[in-house]
Amino acid sequence: MVPAVSYAGTLSFEAFIANYLDQVRYELIDGELIDLEPTGLHEQVAGFINRKFNVAIDQLGIPWFIPMKCLINPLGPNSAFRPDVVILDQTALASEPLWRTEPIITLGRSVKLVVEVVSTNWQNDYARKLEDYETLGIPEYWITDYLGLGGKRYIGSPKQPVVTVYQLIDGIYQGQQFRGSDRIISATFPELHLTAEQVFNSSQ
Repeated sequence: MVPAVSYAGTLSFEAFIANYLDQVRYELIDGELIDLEPTGLHEQVAGFINRKFNVAIDQLGIPWFIPMKCLINPLGPNSAFRPDVVILDQTALASEPLWRTEPIITLGRSVKLVVEVVSTNWQNDYARKLEDYETLGIPEYWITDYLGLGGKRYIGSPKQPVVTVYQLIDGIYQGQQFRGSDRIISATFPELHLTAEQVFNSSQ
């Protein structure tokens, strides 16, 4: 059961960590407790991507890994994002001030890639998180919209499932969209053979 937390106005980062660190369906944005509303299909898509990345990491033989749970603390004082998939660089974690005691990332250079699988809170993935991940300097960000829920300004019209991959170029995210049989292009995993359709079919 999720513990009841009484607070006035906004929930602090410290209070969120104390009460919700292990509650994987919640994250914190500007002091507001956000229910991520995960579904079984959402978890299938996230699990499929996780598996593909783990295989790629093993094939490359590099010191990266995907944690079972992890929070990213962006620059805002009262926010804690809980990405669906995050790849961490093990060699960078010695510089993380909280990592030895809590699975919390505060430095963008510790992260190689983040994936958000879109749910009903799609505005956070396409707007707020994109901006904060960009500011942190995370080099690659995937928005996996397997149901085509995002607004038309983000995914076009008619709305349809899409994977949008953002690459950090000169400090600014540049996005590329993939649909159907398109092979997803990743600078982090240039040899990855994965199509948008394979990602979407993992939800069936």
